[in-house]
Amino acid sequence: MKKNIGVVMGGYSSEYQISLKSGDVVCKHLDEEKYNIYKIHLLKDKWVYITENNEEIPVNKGDFSITVSGEKVTFDCIFNAIHGTPGEDGYLQGYLELLEIPHTSCPMYQAGLTFNKRDCLAALKPFGIKCATSYYINKGQEINESEIIEKVGLPCFVKANKAGSSFGISKVNTKEQLLPAIEVSFKEDDEIIIESFLDGTEVSVGVITYKGEITVLPITEIVSENDFFDYEAKYQGKSQEITPARISDDMTQKVTEVAKKVYEILKMKGFSRSEYIFVGGEPYLLEVNTIPGMTAESILPQQAAKAGISLNDLFDNAIEEAFKK
Repeated sequence: MKKNIGVVMGGYSSEYQISLKSGDVVCKHLDEEKYNIYKIHLLKDKWVYITENNEEIPVNKGDFSITVSGEKVTFDCIFNAIHGTPGEDGYLQGYLELLEIPHTSCPMYQAGLTFNKRDCLAALKPFGIKCATSYYINKGQEINESEIIEKVGLPCFVKANKAGSSFGISKVNTKEQLLPAIEVSFKEDDEIIIESFLDGTEVSVGVITYKGEITVLPITEIVSENDFFDYEAKYQGKSQEITPARISDDMTQKVTEVAKKVYEILKMKGFSRSEYIFVGGEPYLLEVNTIPGMTAESILPQQAAKAGISLNDLFDNAIEEAFKK
């Protein structure tokens, strides 16, 4: 009997349009002979199933079901393709776990922890994971520019703490740029993280559970045309993503070991893509993403392709692993 798979996409953050693209790609590459596939948009103003005719059918939030042609449809598994809130920060995971519906993402606690850059880095540092020097500010807190610069130096990065990695981020080269950058970040989140600039090769490392085994995918080197790997660089072709990365065997081994260690320490499930910068031959962790982009051009699918894993296999495996949880 075919399983009912709901592919959820959209979300409430600035990244919702990227999520809609990821979700569409997932729907296209799931096996229709194996699954009944339902495209579901979770947006601030509505949760709806989008039919093949682009009609909208409301989702019953009480049990996450839909009614199609008078028949109630429940889901055997949810494929989570939402970047940002509520799909990447633990809210959706907690809801689905209460309803006992399997899902392809990591559990609620891991989602909440990894989405909070400050808390994630704090949890990993005692295990010897190297990170940039950082300074934290909550909205409403007094801002001491001299103290910030004394701790993290210039240039530095100002980031929204809980808003993914594409929005609310600025590179600051002078003291005069600091307050405007902080204001940009506060538009995305009420907590921000300011980090020292790490000058080195940036790489992205995908780690997944594939056929029951924690698997580190081929590493991608990020070469941005912009000043850093921002939204334009990620999604508008302003970067080169080179897989496998042009780094030494020693560097490859080190970052592979660290990325696997991070996945294991955090007790991750499903997809993860962590970002590192090499300084003096050592990988420094920037952040961990648990719902990475899923289009054919996205980094993790590119890495999977290099490992001989097609999009069909990648997505089918995610569902098979979800049923094991």
